[in-house]
Amino acid sequence: MARSGTRGAGVVIAGTVGYAEAAGVLARQYEGLVFEDVHRDVLHLFPDVASRILDVGAGSGRDAAALARAGHRVVAVEPTAELRAQGERLHASEPIEWVDDALPTLAALPRTARFDVILLSAVWMHLDVQERRDAMERIAALVAPAGRVVMTLRHGPVPPGRRMFDVSADETVAIAAEAGLALLHRGSGADTLGRPGLRWSSLGFEPADRAQR
Repeated sequence: MARSGTRGAGVVIAGTVGYAEAAGVLARQYEGLVFEDVHRDVLHLFPDVASRILDVGAGSGRDAAALARAGHRVVAVEPTAELRAQGERLHASEPIEWVDDALPTLAALPRTARFDVILLSAVWMHLDVQERRDAMERIAALVAPAGRVVMTLRHGPVPPGRRMFDVSADETVAIAAEAGLALLHRGSGADTLGRPGLRWSSLGFEPADRAQR
């Protein structure tokens, strides 16, 4: 596995607070779910042919590993070192490129990088409103002309010790439009783990100029 970029040593990303200490428990929780179950609502947005996919906030690598097994070339971005280490250990047999980086800048990724699919699963709620606007601009610059952006948004109570914000599907669609991304898919569903008070939205986008062709 390659590591194509790292942030400065000791840099703490606000949205990752509380994750390092619980990395082992969280990895077991994440790995207890199946990619196809978690993302059933958006599976149709992933290509059938081998493609370049960026998994932002990859956690323990469950999704990245499933996509790699399907033949895709996967770059997994995870800013929490402890979670990244879990992913590198658990999915050592998969050709995943792990990167130490975070939104909104994703500065470790080359400015010229382009991806056929960008997946942001349970990430958006960690960003404040300005960070969400900046992050969407960066995501729009990273998606290939014929590519797609797939997002899941978390709605519900904030666990103690975590930094999360209320995010809505309407706001996300509006921010995406400002960044030049057109809505392809919108859905909603219950929490896969059955946690009370939690629900999820799923969104899919493509570059607006492609949608207009």
